[in-house]
Amino acid sequence: MQKTTITATELVEELGFKLNQARRIIREAKSIMVSRGYSMYNNKRLGVVPRTVVEEIIGLPLMNEEVNDYGKNNC
Repeated sequence: MQKTTITATELVEELGFKLNQARRIIREAKSIMVSRGYSMYNNKRLGVVPRTVVEEIIGLPLMNEEVNDYGKNNC
């Protein structure tokens, strides 16, 4: 199962971004989604965005890791 969304916490823990930088990326991703017509992202409390939009912002593909039912990486 491939995860299609990402949070600021995951950007910090998995990719090593600083917390403020991760929050800025999520904020920008939400803005992009609103401009594309997804008004549900115009919500202050929503902190989950599609990985594809984050990839567009940072210009690099995110590692697609499979996650099992307990949230641990399959290694």
